[in-house]
Amino acid sequence: MAEYRQPGVYIEEVSSGARPIGAVSTSTAAFLGIAPQADAHLREPVFVTSQADFQRLFVGEGQASTALSLAVDGFFLNGGGLLWVVNLGADAQAIAPGDLALLAEIEGISLIAAPGFTNAESVEAILADCETRKDRFAVLDMAEGGAIADLARTQDQGGLRPRNAAQGVAAVYAPWIEVQDHASGDRVTSAPSGHICGSYAANDAMRGVHHAPANITLRGALGLSRDFTDADQATLTSACVNAIRQFPDGIRIWGARTLSDPDSDWRYINVRRLLTMIEQSIQLGTRWVVFEPNDETLWNALCRDIGSFLNMLWRDGAMMGSTSTQAYFVTCDATTTTPTDIEAGRVIVDIGVAPVRPAEFLMIRIVQSASAP
Repeated sequence: MAEYRQPGVYIEEVSSGARPIGAVSTSTAAFLGIAPQADAHLREPVFVTSQADFQRLFVGEGQASTALSLAVDGFFLNGGGLLWVVNLGADAQAIAPGDLALLAEIEGISLIAAPGFTNAESVEAILADCETRKDRFAVLDMAEGGAIADLARTQDQGGLRPRNAAQGVAAVYAPWIEVQDHASGDRVTSAPSGHICGSYAANDAMRGVHHAPANITLRGALGLSRDFTDADQATLTSACVNAIRQFPDGIRIWGARTLSDPDSDWRYINVRRLLTMIEQSIQLGTRWVVFEPNDETLWNALCRDIGSFLNMLWRDGAMMGSTSTQAYFVTCDATTTTPTDIEAGRVIVDIGVAPVRPAEFLMIRIVQSASAP
């Protein structure tokens, strides 16, 4: 403590020891595809923040739109703001693992799509990449055509639905949407993944990643390539295919399921993306731990910092429970980190959270009675 020699008021700045953990961004997207100017920035990830940026970098004078350019328009129109674009060139027929490797070293990407690439080879490359990395969520397009049964049956069974994704790291949407092509002015059919990613970003910003990105009007959607009935919807929901539907007040995303088993803990998009955000935020926010003495002081600091972060999320409505103890727990002590762990240089933290799940089905019971209750 400083030595004070005269009466007065003195201010000292004292560190609390806390190292706040901040939530990582969840709305930066990456799109792979063919640009209107097919040789522009070929196979080079380019960061754009507006439709004007994309036009300047990837669209030449008088060139026709592509599935990629329509998706970029839809992304920014629906509220997206941060986007990496990879132009694969005119000869690209499918997405390959090497194409995704172009984005491997870029941090902060949380959404990935390849608008219009619906063949099994492309889908498998994207799913495998997301399953391996565990920090990106894939938004996939369903191939056009086919009966409802085809949309519910997986590609390896002769259908159109992608296979299940490990731990629900992807979602698929159908049908394609009708939009206005800014290049020609015509009404054209577009893969919906770009518009969907934009709606994810807007939903994250306005309500939080823990809110299901559904019951959201798709801006720029003028129509649908096909209309689903309520019976169709039941089939698609059971197959974890998210429908886009026409309602009197607009065209809306009418599903929030991942490509997983319907009974899986990862069946909801918001739960999967919330947990990914929590994992990535804690991983980034606790890097200071490396090489610190592995003792009770460190364990207590980890519980404090991680608990403070989870408490913030609970107060924002991301977790269930009327009290914090019902919403989450953090344990780091001699029961999680044994002498053997200490000898091996490991510190182990057990974390449990109770995420909020969407109310998919509103049940209203009407009882006819001869008299008021």
